Amino acid sequence: MKTQKILGITKSIALVAHDQKKNELIKWTHLHKEKLSQHRLIATETTGKLIESQVHIKTKKVMSGPLGGDQQLGAMISQGKIDIIIFFWDPMETQPHDSDVKALLRLGVVWNIPMACDTATADFLITSPFMTEEYTAEHICYKSYRDRNLIK
Repeated sequence: MKTQKILGITKSIALVAHDQKKNELIKWTHLHKEKLSQHRLIATETTGKLIESQVHIKTKKVMSGPLGGDQQLGAMISQGKIDIIIFFWDPMETQPHDSDVKALLRLGVVWNIPMACDTATADFLITSPFMTEEYTAEHICYKSYRDRNLIK
């Protein structure tokens, strides 16, 4: 059995970037400023401050990733408060909060959230016709996992 979530015309977009990827995300947000400004943006603290000061787009900020921001975003995903994730993570450097990063990415998949982790995928996502119209996302029911004692 599946459930559905309707993503409205205005999406809630989480923007996250590791330190070595922040400039890449800032450049990307600047390139897509007009489209992004039509949506609600949520960012981890440092990334959000950079976006506001350099790109001049208002963002709602959660804590810095290592201080719990990734977990705050994960909670927002499970509450249906985030529609899209743009997360430029650094595949070449170990992060002190790698388990939080993995948990955030996992929740994105569990809740069927469109997610981009690089500029090419983010470009495809932001230019999709679904960005300017409603979209119905299906959510998998994980009841069968509970029945098999895979989820407690």
